[in-house]
Amino acid sequence: MCGIAGIFDTRGERGETLAATAAMMTRTLAHRGPDGEDVWMNAEAGIALGHRRLAIIDLSPTGRQPMASANGRFVITYNGEVYNAAELALELGQKGVTFSGHSDTEVIVEACATWGVERCLERLNGMFAFAVWDQQKRTLTLARDRAGIKPLYWARFGTVFVFGSELKAIRMHPRFAGDLDRDAIAGFMRHGYIAAPRSIYRDVYKLEPGHSLTIDANGSVTDRCYWDIYKIATRPARTPGPRIIDELETLLADAVRRCMISDVPLGAFLSGGIDSSVVAALMQANSPRPIRTFTIGFASAQFNEADHAKDVATHLGTDHTELYVSDRDLLNIVPKLSYYFDEPFADPSQIPTYLLSGLTRQHVTVALSGDGGDELFAGYARYFQASRLWTRFRLVPSWARAPLGSLLDYAFVAAQDLRPARSLLGLQSPSAADRWQKLSDFLRGGDALALYRELLSHWPRPDALVINGSEPANPHWKNAVTRQMPDVLNQFRLIDFLTYLPDHVLTKVDRATMSAGLEARVPLLDHRVIEFAWSLPPALHVRNGQGKALLRDILARYVPRALFERPKWGFVPPLAEWLRGPLKKWADDLLDEQMLRRQHVLEAAPVRARWRNHLEQAPGRYDWCSPIWNVLTFQAWLANRTDVRRESYVQRPQEMAL
Repeated sequence: MCGIAGIFDTRGERGETLAATAAMMTRTLAHRGPDGEDVWMNAEAGIALGHRRLAIIDLSPTGRQPMASANGRFVITYNGEVYNAAELALELGQKGVTFSGHSDTEVIVEACATWGVERCLERLNGMFAFAVWDQQKRTLTLARDRAGIKPLYWARFGTVFVFGSELKAIRMHPRFAGDLDRDAIAGFMRHGYIAAPRSIYRDVYKLEPGHSLTIDANGSVTDRCYWDIYKIATRPARTPGPRIIDELETLLADAVRRCMISDVPLGAFLSGGIDSSVVAALMQANSPRPIRTFTIGFASAQFNEADHAKDVATHLGTDHTELYVSDRDLLNIVPKLSYYFDEPFADPSQIPTYLLSGLTRQHVTVALSGDGGDELFAGYARYFQASRLWTRFRLVPSWARAPLGSLLDYAFVAAQDLRPARSLLGLQSPSAADRWQKLSDFLRGGDALALYRELLSHWPRPDALVINGSEPANPHWKNAVTRQMPDVLNQFRLIDFLTYLPDHVLTKVDRATMSAGLEARVPLLDHRVIEFAWSLPPALHVRNGQGKALLRDILARYVPRALFERPKWGFVPPLAEWLRGPLKKWADDLLDEQMLRRQHVLEAAPVRARWRNHLEQAPGRYDWCSPIWNVLTFQAWLANRTDVRRESYVQRPQEMAL
């Protein structure tokens, strides 16, 4: 696991400027790779590739990057782990390729030299983001893994192309302008994350999962999808045989075993939930000694799952470590997160994930995680909530939904100035008004995806909140999903796999773990497991109104059901209470009305109204912490958006005060 950055100036920038700029970009990623730094350059071609190394496989100098192929044609800078490197190396060896070390980096670059970049990509099993330069064709190819586990940003400034593992690397380039993408901000206000291919900055993009991007010497750009989840998810379902659970267990066990290959100590995150427990159980089954497991506990019993994790660890016989944190420990992290996340990010579980990563890194360098199980095996309760709602609303004829939604919207607007009308329509409280708007928007959308979109919306109409912002379309609006996939559970799973998983869940885990120089591996997102999960009929994932039926059956072979059959809690701190208590002054300052008006990004009136609504609600009642937290994380990011070329930006985050 590492940090990568680079520049391709198609004019052929000369001299030390190219290398110096690439070095500055790379240095901002030191937390991702504390074990070494190097820059490779071909000034005549205008190409410079930078790398920060976190040594995991082949700790010797033969694993250093950027790395050239034996024939000198290809040069790579790479972030990730490829789990079938040994098999590929054996196959390449049969073709006469010799290796100087045993790193997966060398396997990838020699595979590019032997098979070409496109065929190499299709053969890789793992998580990766890399840039490979072809000296002969004078082309730069950027590539990202199928599920989007590892990040990769890119931008074009005239004839100059830049890329990096994080935005802070791109911000270092002298041509970076830093103009905000207000459309992306509108999307963020709805969902709490910025969906690919956009970033918070205009004209700076995320490479989408399963894609490669090739830039030639003339500046032409070719975007290729080498792995299409749409095609996989819409294939006819297989007929499951009687040994379907055995088949899945064998596949998962192999994925976990591959993720345990390491030249440094490794362990696992263990929350006590189904996904992390399955991973830990299969790890322990593959290990002759107790594996290391790590969990975080909260002082508040209402949010604490540490006891459940400890029970699972005790049953499995792992070497278990707990970190209990107080509210003050969690609160101290809040102002530091924008340094590592680079973009506004509104999931408060990033706070305990950050702390857990720091704890784990004190003992191991690699940690396996259970992420991806909810999206693949239908684990989210919201899938079933949305399905129940859709069963009711689909009774409204499709031709009547849009007119009815428009009528409700008209009634809502008209009622704002008439107290009796607000009472008649049940709009006295802000929460009722919010639900009314979501209902209106869903009906105008008219299908199950529209309902799911509104169910997940923090701000249901973000265009009215972001000044000069227009929410961009993303897979939540893709009618093709509805047409090609009649089962609504599959629709919800696919939308989450395309958006929520890479841009929310995996972004959180990547930034939190890499802030501590910890590599996180996600065996449930082995592409073979992904394709297997999507090959099954959706009903096979559900039993008694709950998802993850197959994972539950597998886990029951290792752990008594009484230890894991319980409601899903999640990894979330008590945010609503914090905003009324210890974070109130911090929030008040960021939501100052005059400051909002001066910034001219968000409309001050709706923000202030939601903040007042939240403060006035009694604890435990409907509150506004989700939409308010979206605004607060954006405001905190905006306040800390200092130019990275200034020393004040690159100060160590622990020096920042609450």
